Amino acid sequence: MDVLINVFVGLHIVGIAALLGGFLSQLSAIRGDGARMTPGMLHGALTMLVTGAALVGLNQADDQTVNNIKIGVKLALLIVILGLVYVKRDEEKVEPALFGVVGALTTVNIFIAVLWT
Repeated sequence: MDVLINVFVGLHIVGIAALLGGFLSQLSAIRGDGARMTPGMLHGALTMLVTGAALVGLNQADDQTVNNIKIGVKLALLIVILGLVYVKRDEEKVEPALFGVVGALTTVNIFIAVLWT
């Protein structure tokens, strides 16, 4: 079971990297012609959602304790991120403030995962 959990943790990190990497790659475009939500950002957010749900299930099946409040907060942030990226995915230019919210919420989600014990 540990190997399977570790595989999903790795995939979850890949999703985070895709979402945050897409955001960081568009930072210079905010000042220029406008940033956009890339397909990689959407796929990264969806990967985080699916692998996160799988990790919760696998950890519970392995009789490990799961902090449901932490998972709920992370899920709420991810749903907001996913909603913003999904709605704005076809627009050529996204408002800088809205784009910044996606990056900030992604960063907060990472810090919650790492620091909330």
